[in-house]
Amino acid sequence: MEERKEEWDIEIQPKAGLFEINFKDLWHYRDLLLLLVKRDYVSSFKQTILGPIWFFVQPILTTMVFIVVFGNIAKLGTDGMPAAAFYMSGVIMWNYFAACLNSTATTFVTNANIFGKVYFPRLIMPLSVVISNLLKFLIQFAFFLLIIIYYVIQGDTTIQLTWYILFTPLLVLVSSVAGILLLWVALLLLLALLWPECCDFLLC
Repeated sequence: MEERKEEWDIEIQPKAGLFEINFKDLWHYRDLLLLLVKRDYVSSFKQTILGPIWFFVQPILTTMVFIVVFGNIAKLGTDGMPAAAFYMSGVIMWNYFAACLNSTATTFVTNANIFGKVYFPRLIMPLSVVISNLLKFLIQFAFFLLIIIYYVIQGDTTIQLTWYILFTPLLVLVSSVAGILLLWVALLLLLALLWPECCDFLLC
């Protein structure tokens, strides 16, 4: 009697490499990715009084603190650049990197209850966090461009648009990837420290 071969809708196989990414699976679950992005984006301001306005208030307040501390108290110069534009350019970029790093570090813990219910690529979770933070960054970056345009209209000659602005998407991409990679590097370093002490990590 011929043995019947079972067919499966999804076959989970071990990865061949540490950074092997199945882009076909990610594209197949794109609807889930968009749903998680919407969830993270809405939940970030849903129960706040200011709502989406907080995306503008946070960098403005941080920039004002930097101006007072570094500009007025520490007397650190900005090479003639307007202080508001100088400090905000760093604030919004750092906020995006810090948000990606902090959010991806806890994404597997906060969504642990979902992992046991249904299969989907685990990379979907940190990727959704990075994209939702990217939306916040784009809003703040648009506000930063309005500040730059204001100074240009006022005739400020210290602000000049050069070809270096083309590196902005590359800088954003590096910040996005670094937020995820630093988490993996931290885990690998932790394993490297525990390896000589714990026999459980030894492969027999």
